[in-house]
Amino acid sequence: MAAPMLRWGCRGRRWAFARVDGGSCHRRGAPTGSTSNQIRGESSVAQQPLHTAQKTRKGEHKWAAVVGLEIHAQISSNSKLFSGSQVRFSAPPNSLVSFFDASLPGTLPVLNRRCVEAAVMTGLALNCHINKKSLFDRKHYFYADLPAGYQITQQRLPIAVNGSLIYGVCAGKKQSQVIPKTVRIKQIQLEQDSGKSLHDNLRSQTLIDLNRAGVGLLEVVLEPDMSCGEEAATAVRELQLILQALGTSQANMAEGQLRVDANISVHHPGEPLGVRTEVKNLNSIRFLAKAIDYEIQRQINELENGGEILNETRSFHHKLGCTMSMRDKEGKQDYRWLLLMAKYRYISGAGAYFKFI
Repeated sequence: MAAPMLRWGCRGRRWAFARVDGGSCHRRGAPTGSTSNQIRGESSVAQQPLHTAQKTRKGEHKWAAVVGLEIHAQISSNSKLFSGSQVRFSAPPNSLVSFFDASLPGTLPVLNRRCVEAAVMTGLALNCHINKKSLFDRKHYFYADLPAGYQITQQRLPIAVNGSLIYGVCAGKKQSQVIPKTVRIKQIQLEQDSGKSLHDNLRSQTLIDLNRAGVGLLEVVLEPDMSCGEEAATAVRELQLILQALGTSQANMAEGQLRVDANISVHHPGEPLGVRTEVKNLNSIRFLAKAIDYEIQRQINELENGGEILNETRSFHHKLGCTMSMRDKEGKQDYRWLLLMAKYRYISGAGAYFKFI
């Protein structure tokens, strides 16, 4: 099943295509003015046009950028991935937490069939190979909003691999020609979401809300086939449309149902890839494009001034319009991967079904 071409639309029969060099190519009048009167919960694809046109910059002709994405989409399901707790946005804090979500001793996971079906549907729509047998792993790390001390995910044998996402960009002198581009999909995996940390700076304390802990996520890993923020934003918009059309995720970025991590590096053409940085938790398509373009230029400026790029995790400050260092990744973290004895087998054919083993 081939993915549809990107067609970004707004109300009032207004359409726009993303340009390959930033900016936008408009048809039937591009939307203008404030978007504050947009309906809450509407797809962020249709909220406002993306304007990231940039002037020619110093050193741009001799640098090449490489961008890869990790996209986390919350699965549309009535219950969590391994427990019967409800999934509901804006519920009172810690009101949707089961014994398993709180990691009480003696509790065991029970896999949500709906989440598996949503992952398979998404994989088929993105031209992926569906693994007949899939395994879950425990990824160990310690953080306050992860009460178990580990996350259940798929590292060794994910549910789907080797897919592709097709999107369209405008090219030509008048930006009137739509050219299809393809980004490879490394894998699609099921995993748990973590809880939410609420930082109270006035009282110097952090509060924990576990309503989101254990919610099922689809992680779609895109290969580094993109070269700028506009391409990445266009690919994410296309994926967002596909997920919404399938019904596997509402993909509402305003409610945290679609979050993106971007891996970015620059290098001279013909030379090995440079050191990459990761910009975490981008929850807006516009901020995604701005963060990537800023980080590309920051790395170019750093290298041209004789500095070096650190392998680190950064965040995007939307008010300042820049990325900021969070923590370094020079020392490889040992997640102590452990096979979780919860697995299933996918039986394909006319009467496809799942057998849990």
